[in-house]
Amino acid sequence: MDDGNDVEGFNQPAITREAIRSGAIAELVKQQDPDFKMLSEHERQATLDKTLAAWDGGDIWLFGYGSLIWNPAFHYVERRLGRIHGYHRQFCLWTPAGRGSPDFPGLMLALEHGGSCQGIAFRIAADKVCEELDIVWRREMIAGSYRPVWTTVHAAPSPVRAIAFVMDRTNHRYAGRLPDDQIVDTLARASGPIGRCADYLFSTVEHLAELGIDDHRLTHLAGLVRAKLEQKPA
Repeated sequence: MDDGNDVEGFNQPAITREAIRSGAIAELVKQQDPDFKMLSEHERQATLDKTLAAWDGGDIWLFGYGSLIWNPAFHYVERRLGRIHGYHRQFCLWTPAGRGSPDFPGLMLALEHGGSCQGIAFRIAADKVCEELDIVWRREMIAGSYRPVWTTVHAAPSPVRAIAFVMDRTNHRYAGRLPDDQIVDTLARASGPIGRCADYLFSTVEHLAELGIDDHRLTHLAGLVRAKLEQKPA
C-alpha cells in the first residue's frame, strides 16, 4: 500500500499505525473506489498463516524497498541495509485509490523478477511478530496484489532470511512492463486523497539516497517527472 507525504513541505504520512489498525485506511479506499477488490479478513489471515508456517518462532526479518523504508508504521528492534537477488523495484502496480483515482489510476512500486534490489531489512522481536505482522498485512495485503515470499537479504554482518512482498502477476492490478513515457506521465499526473504519485517517487528516491543507495532507474524517472511538472501549460 502506498504511503503519505513527508518531504518537500507536504503533509505528514497518512498511513499511520493507528489508521491501519482502526481500519481507516481500508475505509478510505472503499469510499474512493467502491469497486476496489479487497481481501476479506479470512483471506488476508490465510496468507499470513501460510507465510508464518515457515517461521521458526524466533525474531522475523522483513524487507522494505519502498515506503516501508521511510514510514514502516510497525515496531522493530533493528534495521540493516541489505540487498536481495532475483527481484528489482518496478512501477508495475496500478492504484485506483490512495494516490490515484478510478478515473486515473496511479502507479506504485512492487518487486518484479530479475536483477537485484537494495533496501532495508527490519528485525521484529519474536514476541511481537503476530501483532506487528498483522499491521503489515493490513497495509500491504489489503488487496492481495503482492505475494509474500521468504528470501535472503545479504546484509552485514551476515545474511538474514526475510519476508518480502513480490508483485502477483496474476492480479488484475498488475501493469506489466510499461514504456517510460507512460510511467512518467502517470506519476506526474496521478493523485488521490493520500497525495501525489510524484511525491511517493521523490520521497523514495530521497530516502534511498540518505541510505547511500543510488537506484539509477528511480533517479532517472524522478528527473523526468520533475521536468514534466515544471513544464508550463500551453
